[in-house]
Amino acid sequence: MGDFDDDLDHLASELNLVAPQRTAEAPGTHRSIETWLRRLRELQGSDLLLVSGAPPVVRTSGRLVPTSELLLSPDDIVAAVTPLISSRHQDVYQRGSAVDLAFTVRGLGRFRMNYHRERGHAAAAIRALPLRIPALNDLHFTHDIGLLSTLPRGLVLVYGPTGSGKTTTVASLVAEINNRDARHILTVEDPIEYDHAHRRSLVEQIEIGADAPDFPTALRAAMRQAPDVIVVGEMRDPETMRIALTAAETGHLELATLHATDSAAAVSRIADAFPAERQNAVRQELAMALAAVLTQTLVPTLAGALVPAAELLVVSYGARQHIRKNALQHLHQEITITRKAGSFTFEESLARLVEMGALDRSEARIRAPHAEEFDSISQPPR
Repeated sequence: MGDFDDDLDHLASELNLVAPQRTAEAPGTHRSIETWLRRLRELQGSDLLLVSGAPPVVRTSGRLVPTSELLLSPDDIVAAVTPLISSRHQDVYQRGSAVDLAFTVRGLGRFRMNYHRERGHAAAAIRALPLRIPALNDLHFTHDIGLLSTLPRGLVLVYGPTGSGKTTTVASLVAEINNRDARHILTVEDPIEYDHAHRRSLVEQIEIGADAPDFPTALRAAMRQAPDVIVVGEMRDPETMRIALTAAETGHLELATLHATDSAAAVSRIADAFPAERQNAVRQELAMALAAVLTQTLVPTLAGALVPAAELLVVSYGARQHIRKNALQHLHQEITITRKAGSFTFEESLARLVEMGALDRSEARIRAPHAEEFDSISQPPR
């Protein structure tokens, strides 16, 4: 479910702003990935960035904080990262590809890493995952999204830009089902980011590369393993999307993530992934299979924290008709019509953040996709 690798070039360029010209680290100086990860936790940071010619840098509250006065060499990064990766990942990296994986450090928790090259040298971006799977209430959504865990069947899409918390939201929904219901849950992930214990449910977690060669192969097998709930880490290609639609149509509850900015874009993203001659048929399948679309992004609060602003479309008969006809511009209106079913707009979510004192109204208005609608529900102070 990698959410953050699209940011790597941008993050690397930012490092040039925080790394003044300092002397390289002297031979024999202690360098420990565990030390840097501990500092990441201490600063309550989101990412640890390791780039040649810069110090180890932690991203925290939107700032880049160097953790040392000394610069990393390519060999330093290789030495730090190599103990964390398997021979399979090492082979992929040596063939020139970036590697996504997750790992656990005793006492520090679980992390997700993208190991890649920049300017021909080793580099890594490591994201700190929550020390435990957050409860839905701990995610601080402005509206209740728990209903998504109670749906008996259908496809639930969780969309948002890179780094918006989609993976964590899905993990929390899975945990909610696991703690409440006796169901067989099967996840397909690349990599596995959160470990789910067997509670009331039985949870199988399939990792791409280790347990199956790719998403389509894993999903085809999943259909024969009697699951009640299927989780697709990310729908990256048309074949994965096709199998996911079939699974949802045959009575499974399915949770899946993808990059998109709102409900209409989410639906369009799936149909547009197919050849033109297949797109109309895909829209018909999607209209039948889709149960809900949650789109989220993280916004900085006045206190410096990050909280989700979101939009939820609980798919109604009207929404299905709009999807069939490719009249996606009407989906936003459908959200406002189906509020009683649990739907809410980005504008309503942002307005509630303003009411809570978490967000400045002018900032919220800039972020609102429909500024006039935001104005109608969030009045400026007199």
